[in-house]
This record gives sequence, C-alpha cells and structure tokens, in this order.
Amino acid sequence: MTDADSRGTIAARAQQLTKAYGEGETRVVALDSVDVQIGRGQFTAIMGPSGSGKSTLMHCLAGLDTATSGKSWIGDTEITSLKDKALTKLRRDNIGFIFQAFNLLPTLTALENITLPMDIAGRKPDRAWLDNVIETVGLRDRLKHRPTELSGGQQQRVACARALASRPEIIFGDEPTGNLDSRSGAEVLGFLRRSVNELGQTIVMVTHDPNAASYADRVLFLADGRIVDEMLRPTSDAVLERMKRFDGARTS
Repeated sequence: MTDADSRGTIAARAQQLTKAYGEGETRVVALDSVDVQIGRGQFTAIMGPSGSGKSTLMHCLAGLDTATSGKSWIGDTEITSLKDKALTKLRRDNIGFIFQAFNLLPTLTALENITLPMDIAGRKPDRAWLDNVIETVGLRDRLKHRPTELSGGQQQRVACARALASRPEIIFGDEPTGNLDSRSGAEVLGFLRRSVNELGQTIVMVTHDPNAASYADRVLFLADGRIVDEMLRPTSDAVLERMKRFDGARTS
C-alpha cells in the first residue's frame, strides 16, 4: 500500500522498527525490524509470550518509548523524528491511553477524571461527543462519584471514557483488563468493542488473555521481537490454540 493509498485508512504504522538494549555481547533486541499497519476504525490486539516484545511495540507505536532505528507514524505524522515538546503535544492531542492500573485521581469525581486531560490542555470538550461517550460507557448515574465509590470495572470504564473524550486518532491499551475480575473485564471489553462499532474509534490492545483478544477484529502475534502471525475475526479458542503453539515451540 502506498502512502497515498494509506491516508485515511491507516491510523498508525511502523517501518523496520527496531528496539535494542545494551551493546555488544549484552545487546538484547526487543523489536526486530517490525513492519505493521493499524487500520483506522479497527480493534487490534497484540499477543505473544512474555518477552516477545508486545508491550515494547505498543510503547514505540504510541511514542512512549524511542526506537533504536526505523520509523513510525500516527496518521500522517512521523513520530520517530519529533522533538520531545512536539511529541508530548501529539500524544496529548491525538492519542488516548488505558493502563492496567486505572490511573484515576482520587480527589476528582468520575466526570472530572474524564475531562481532566482536556482541562489541562485548556480545551473545552465537545459536549455532544462527551455525552455520547458517557452514554456508551454506561456510567451516567456515577459521574459525581469519586474512584473509591466505584467498582474496579467502573473505574476502568471511567479511564476508557477519559481516553475517548478528546476524540483521539487512536487509543492504546496495555492489559486494560489485567486487574479486573472476569465479569468486570467483560464489561470493559464490551465497551471498547462498542466504541469501535458505534463511535468509530481505533484501538490497539496488548493482552495475554485469549478471551480479551476475541473482542478484537485482528490479532497480531509476536515472538522474539517479530510479528510471526496474525488472525482475523478471532475466537478465544482459536487464539488459545495459536498461543499453545508458542509454548510448544519454546519447550521442544
């Protein structure tokens, strides 16, 4: 696909992205010349064994970590060549983040936590969009509650709404259901799926959970810093079988 073809359809991409730590004999390659494209309006899951490079790939794509070599883009903006100030602004204006720890401020209400990034940036939220997000997240009756008055699943849905509220180009989630029980995790994953279907959001999620991956449109499998396989329209059983092949390869 050419650059001209990709405009408007690709939310993020990487070209020969490499991340290495150390030098000489102690050099460890976390990402090994990765080429990848993330489709706009799609839910992509990244999976792989521990140490496969999945979190490193997400962090480099999101501009949270710097690559050793190669290039990556958010939309049409190459982020690998941006200075710190420009990169910080791009992350603030174009990227949403959802982490395993909810990262909510305990002194603020749910609504104040949702609008906090825009408040810091000095921007007023689009009220119609914010209302739509709040409706989709299903927490309208909890907006005045502080985090300690919410369940874990509700807190993570507040974090999801915060990521969505500024209408980012793309949302990155790092094990967003890792701290949740299965019911709360399903609530959050269902919300993320709806945000793609109903709000046109683009989501990239690192997960180790085959059930979580089954909510995605596409699963990328990493091993030893490389993308070794992908799966479209995944089911939890199919993902589990694919992951077992990784374990078999490592023990054989």
